[in-house]
Amino acid sequence: MTKDSSASQPQSSTPGSQGKDYIVTNRGTNNEGNRWCTRDYGTDSANSNPYHYSNTDGSYYYSNPDGSKYYNDGQGNAKYTPPGK
Repeated sequence: MTKDSSASQPQSSTPGSQGKDYIVTNRGTNNEGNRWCTRDYGTDSANSNPYHYSNTDGSYYYSNPDGSKYYNDGQGNAKYTPPGK
């Protein structure tokens, strides 16, 4: 797994992020070629470890700052899991 720990500029919001900006704190690519990044939304985030995966099959996954999760299989099917579920 490769890792790039360089800080970045604030990025746009994502599903489940309540429109908050974030800073990418780490990013990399795993052995299967799937890209990932961890995100910092600030101190008022319910989830202390929000992250995003973007997979080679076109699917992607978010673990959001509010504790919710969002998965899209890349084929038009998506699943949202509310916080605490």
